[in-house]
Amino acid sequence: MRSQTRFKASVTTLLFLATYFQGVAQSIDLKNATWVVSPSIASPMKETAPTVLTEEIAKRTGITLKNASVWPKSNAPVIAFALASDKTLLSHNVPSSNGNGPEYKPEGYRIVTETAGANKTVWIIGADARGVLFGTGYLLRHLKMSKAFMGKPLLEFAGPVNIASSPAYPIRGHQLGYRSTANTYDAWTVAQFDQYIRDLAIFGSNAVEGIPFHEDDKPSPHFKIPAREMRIKMSEICRKYDMDYWVWTPATFELSDKAKRKAELEMHEQFYKECPRLDHIFFPGGDPGDNHPSEVLPFLKELQTILVKYHPKAKMWISLQGFDTEQIDYFYKYLETEKPAWLQGVVSGPGSPPMAETRYRLPKQYQHRQYPDITHSVRCEFPVEKFDQAFALTLGRESVNPRPFAFAKIHAKYAPFTDGFVSYSDGSHDDVNKVLWSMRAWDPQADVHGIMEEYSAFFFNHTVAAVAASAIEGLEQNWKGPLAENGGVEMTYVNWRILEKTEESLAGSWRWQMLLLRAYYDQYTRMRLIREQELEKQANAILAAADRNTIAESMDAALAIVNKADQEPIERDIYKHIVDLSDALYTSIGLQTSTEKHKPRNPERGVVMDFVNYPLNNRWWLADEFEKIKKMTSPDEQLTRLKTIASWENPGPGSYYDDISSVAKGPRVKTISEDATDVAWWDNGMSRKRLSTQLFQREPELDYDNLDPRARYIIRVAGEGDALLRVDGKRLSPIVYNKESETFKEWIVPLSLTQDGKISVTFDGPEESQLNWRKQSKISDVWLLKQP
Repeated sequence: MRSQTRFKASVTTLLFLATYFQGVAQSIDLKNATWVVSPSIASPMKETAPTVLTEEIAKRTGITLKNASVWPKSNAPVIAFALASDKTLLSHNVPSSNGNGPEYKPEGYRIVTETAGANKTVWIIGADARGVLFGTGYLLRHLKMSKAFMGKPLLEFAGPVNIASSPAYPIRGHQLGYRSTANTYDAWTVAQFDQYIRDLAIFGSNAVEGIPFHEDDKPSPHFKIPAREMRIKMSEICRKYDMDYWVWTPATFELSDKAKRKAELEMHEQFYKECPRLDHIFFPGGDPGDNHPSEVLPFLKELQTILVKYHPKAKMWISLQGFDTEQIDYFYKYLETEKPAWLQGVVSGPGSPPMAETRYRLPKQYQHRQYPDITHSVRCEFPVEKFDQAFALTLGRESVNPRPFAFAKIHAKYAPFTDGFVSYSDGSHDDVNKVLWSMRAWDPQADVHGIMEEYSAFFFNHTVAAVAASAIEGLEQNWKGPLAENGGVEMTYVNWRILEKTEESLAGSWRWQMLLLRAYYDQYTRMRLIREQELEKQANAILAAADRNTIAESMDAALAIVNKADQEPIERDIYKHIVDLSDALYTSIGLQTSTEKHKPRNPERGVVMDFVNYPLNNRWWLADEFEKIKKMTSPDEQLTRLKTIASWENPGPGSYYDDISSVAKGPRVKTISEDATDVAWWDNGMSRKRLSTQLFQREPELDYDNLDPRARYIIRVAGEGDALLRVDGKRLSPIVYNKESETFKEWIVPLSLTQDGKISVTFDGPEESQLNWRKQSKISDVWLLKQP
């Protein structure tokens, strides 16, 4: 134990020393600094920015900075808050770029260090109140801070510095919905919202979006205060940090209903009257809601008339989510003929027309805001590509999901068509993504790894910034490709375990806990997957060897093998730590990962502990199939079904099998689904169907080569509904065509098509636009079977 302690201490010391002595000669020691503030900075920012700086430093160092109303005469360093328009501050000249630098642009700032003689000054110069706050954020992100470095507190800023910056996009915000559907926010206090909004501002956010009135009818058991009160509190917090306050307000009733319409307008007016700050109203056209724009637009016009009575500069926005072609055309025709001055712009979110099309069709006087879904991993706007099914079944739709590199690319693809974004978020689990979006919207060229280092330096500590940044990036890499083949998962787990042991002081940090949870969960899932798939192979070997006399014994033996996953569980230490971390997160930030313990809205809302041991082989399905087989009266029929099960994924020499949307078991599949409807959510995530049946596509494409030109082949398909198959572009007629789930369709491949040793298989999409996507045809398994 003592050797482990010495190891942890030595690693920590080396990290401190390596970071500390890098550029130490040019650092400014701020332990005894005094801050002064320009009287030209308007309140509340004149108070807010110094408070943010001093409180965040005190948390990390125990040092309380002094303030002064006159410039200190001692040689102690000074942190000076000023506006770019200031010529002097307390008889000291404010550094200037002669009016043409970024600090003169909206929200811009300049950070300058002056070290003339013994006098040292760090200037935070803002173009405006927000610029002062964002400059404060830059300084906080780049300070070296510690409560005990070599026995003393550490507070240093590496100089010399003369850096200026202003944002590329004017809208940079996040939705923080205090509602029962959130997996975290509904458990927060006012103080937690205040701290989180401050954190977002430190990383460049300038907007927060609240949620609608109808959520008042569905209170969460976790609410600390009623939703109506929290909406007003969030408005007050936004005023304090000079953040735009948006409110997302759908109409979930028929706007033609005069009584409901009147009641809705009255509810809006009461809210507007109570809000100390309100900047934007965002009305989603059809998600939720089902009103024609001929009803929506007059309603919004009337709403805007009420809005400006209480907030004269507030703006009205609409999204075209859920609108069909006729409704979209109606909207643009309305803009052309009416030219509504009351409308500020259009929001593009999931279900909206393409963003490029929206920008091109939208007249230039209207703004265009993105509403990106950064909170979900499957069944969403930006699903994780090539997501292993094991993660889709366990971590699911709303787990801790740092995706810095993926979202940097997504932002770069769509941002040029917009004036910025306010993201869709349902909890703290996407915290890394929020910071990534905010900082890339500020500077689209910002280095992704550098952003992760700033994140780690501020929220953890500067000594582990580089290592923790790479460890966060490792969690994103864990989700790429077949899990069983990804040895990097174990290395990421090892890295986080080392960090956990060397940085014990971070054990109470909810951000640290979230990332640790993912590292342990990923490793546990990979170990389970490898083992449970191997158990199924052993069970299939038993079934393949069965004969008419050993049918019952073979089923019992096969089931006993696959059920070892439950009866002889593995990695119990890792599992226990996952449980402990999930409970710690509920205490620290209100993250609801367990239905039994945490009372979440529903299991799909990030409730990963309900699924941490969900089967990663087909043991549930096998148990159900064996019960069906026992009811068959013919031994031959029973044996045939057993052989089908045994050879499902291993059809024999010269034949091929593909699980259509499995990155591990679909090597010949060329297509991926872009809307993530290829990962099923049945029976609240506890489906007993075969794992491959829970994956599907509508119109998959497969390529085969190295075929025997002399052989006859049959294509077999499992799925549900129709499958309109083509081989090398030629539509084939089936010889077997069952439409029920897990039954087969079959086609004979003409010899003329396999003469060159290769074929391409495609499927036409049946016309099912009248059906909900859950009811539409699905293709889950495809075989190319070489005939004897």
